Amino acid sequence: MSKGQGFGFGLGKMKELTDAIKKAQQVQEGAKKLQEELEQMEIEGEAGGGLVKVILSGNQEPLRVEIAPQLLTEGAEVLSDLVGAAMKDAYRKSTDTMRVRMEELTSGLGLPGM
Repeated sequence: MSKGQGFGFGLGKMKELTDAIKKAQQVQEGAKKLQEELEQMEIEGEAGGGLVKVILSGNQEPLRVEIAPQLLTEGAEVLSDLVGAAMKDAYRKSTDTMRVRMEELTSGLGLPGM
């Protein structure tokens, strides 16, 4: 180790490290806020022209299923198919929402791979 060089970190490297730490803190704070927001969201998937609705939280936690009364006479197979389709719709919408919100969180931070 040469005199005055410390551990090989120049001032430029220290600034880069400080900037990286600040970005990581921003992402961590944003992720915590986003997690809280997602918990409060209700994302609705539907099938059968709205006769079946599945509602998930933004974190994909099932909240409730709504089935139109007139659909109950259609039989178990039809009902099962529509509930499954509504679940897939809600899941797709929730993953799209999470992806968009994460992109918003990380945009402008210059994080590699984001």
